[in-house]
Amino acid sequence: MKILKNDTITILGDEAKDLLEHKCTTIPKELIHLPGSDFIDRVVEMSDRSNSVLRNLATLFNHGRLAGSGYLSLLPVDQGVEHSAAASFAPNPIYFDPENIVKLAIEGGCNAVTSTLGVLGAVSRKYAHKIPFILKINHNELLTYPNSFDQRLFASVEQGFQMGAVGIGATIYYGSQESRRQIEEISAAFKRAHELGMFTVLWCYLRNDGFKKDKVNYDAAADLTGQANHLGVTIEADIIKQKQATNNGGYTALNFGKTSPLVYEKLSSQHLIDLTRYQVANCYMGRAGLINSGGPSGENDLQQAVKTAVINKRAGGMGMISGRKAFQKPMGEGIELLNAIQNVYLDRGIDIA
Repeated sequence: MKILKNDTITILGDEAKDLLEHKCTTIPKELIHLPGSDFIDRVVEMSDRSNSVLRNLATLFNHGRLAGSGYLSLLPVDQGVEHSAAASFAPNPIYFDPENIVKLAIEGGCNAVTSTLGVLGAVSRKYAHKIPFILKINHNELLTYPNSFDQRLFASVEQGFQMGAVGIGATIYYGSQESRRQIEEISAAFKRAHELGMFTVLWCYLRNDGFKKDKVNYDAAADLTGQANHLGVTIEADIIKQKQATNNGGYTALNFGKTSPLVYEKLSSQHLIDLTRYQVANCYMGRAGLINSGGPSGENDLQQAVKTAVINKRAGGMGMISGRKAFQKPMGEGIELLNAIQNVYLDRGIDIA
């Protein structure tokens, strides 16, 4: 079936013209290593990644509805730990069963499913050869009282290798007091993953109450998240997962760290596509693909998910990783939402800004 740009226009509503016709005049698209069917040969092949890593990346890029496009649609379900199983699965209890998580990723046409050791391990013999697995090895659990926000290792790289995972995922809470330990842990884990032939995906999230000032939360600021991305590719993350930028000026508002006026005067603007373009630039100009997260589930999930996908694609990003918006609905509706996201990346009429 031909993908129609009109479908996206309808979903975006009043925002369609601004998002689909915007031209980026900050960082030119010609400077970005853009996604494409030849991305591995054109970009990754020149790196120090082994043949086995290249093969597993190819497995990822050549699965699901986006196969061969150079774009990614991932289903991440680690919320049973990150947000508690009750808060995550009570709206749709079928997902207490790990098999339904994997089924949603398969039926939804995703490139891969990302989840915990327990979830993937419970069904690995049945599904590891049917859809690429990405094992998330660390988590922030909320049962400790009082709550402590820290990513701790729950699994090893070797366990992912043994279950047949093609990639390893991890989170670093950049800006937190624990971030330096997390950087060391995950850098070592990513080194081991590459030795075993697996690619690496890093959740580059900011976490510090000090990033909030005058009722503005800068944990999704382009300048701060951009630097988090840059730290992520420094430890050889192959793919960066990041919240889509919604504002800018975190460094200047909080008066810490180092930045340049050019970041705000020349390299970005207030437009959401330009803010995300700056995030892509910090991923070594797209040498590591930027996938944006879908965010929490709400009342206008379809519109928000498609909007995020349009911004990501037009900024030069590599795709979306959407969990709660999909699995907190009946499976049929979740599949439709994942397909709507994928349609954005399949639509050649939606170009790079």
